[in-house]
Amino acid sequence: MTSSALPRRVHPGPQPTGHLATALALASKGVPVLPLRVGKAPFNNCPACAKNACGGRPHMKQAGPCTCPRPCHAWAAATTNPDTLTSAAWARAWREAAAVAYHPGGVRLTVVDLDHADAITWAHAHLPPTRTVPTTRGQHWIYLGTMPSTNGVRPGVDIKSRMAYARWLGPGTGRLTALPDTVRALAVKPAPTRPLPDPAAAPAPPGGGACPHRMPAYLARGLTMAEQAITEATSGVHATVYRTFLAVLSTHGRCGCLTDAHVGRLFAAAQAKGESARHCADAWANARSTLEL
Repeated sequence: MTSSALPRRVHPGPQPTGHLATALALASKGVPVLPLRVGKAPFNNCPACAKNACGGRPHMKQAGPCTCPRPCHAWAAATTNPDTLTSAAWARAWREAAAVAYHPGGVRLTVVDLDHADAITWAHAHLPPTRTVPTTRGQHWIYLGTMPSTNGVRPGVDIKSRMAYARWLGPGTGRLTALPDTVRALAVKPAPTRPLPDPAAAPAPPGGGACPHRMPAYLARGLTMAEQAITEATSGVHATVYRTFLAVLSTHGRCGCLTDAHVGRLFAAAQAKGESARHCADAWANARSTLEL
């Protein structure tokens, strides 16, 4: 066999190093990754994707048709495809990268980002132990399971899971724990408390007429039924509120039984159904005007 018949050796190109090497290692394990620039932020969108002009990527909250080959749209650009990670479109980002990030929701994880010592102390007192990763100022507590991502759920505590990215700072230590309800509850925002109306803006009628019932229980039952009528309204809430105010005033508007506290109860029921304080006041005034109170 002549030397020309021998198989030629193919010399591999230079192996990736630094952040790209880390990203490829994570991607090989199924972890979607992306580069971060200085300041721990994703790279800016390209001109075609700036201000979401492209409509966004298909799997974002506002789904769009974008198939941009660059690392645009932050967490939504995270990928496990080595061809994408090593492509020319991503090369500049990797050259300028200051860190690697990953998409926790893409591997069914939730990261509780504890930003300072007080937040860590709170977590030890209220959350079940799980895998932890030290950060520059605090810790990441990682749980198995996904949930909506929310920042500022309490002082120094952010939740990163779906539609979010987290810096890769190593595998951490400890055993992964299932995402507890305690963490899920952090993202649930309480319903806003609606203030009771200003009695000066919607006072009870002055009364002075003869009371038709002369029984406190009659008034109490009537107010309860009025609140129930508003609460159970499934459509036409505006009209229901007005009709209910009109019914209450037609029965109790002239006898002096209604107090500002009673009016407050009716307004609170209406506001709990989404009515504004202004609409309540207008409906009350219109009902009084109709009855000439």
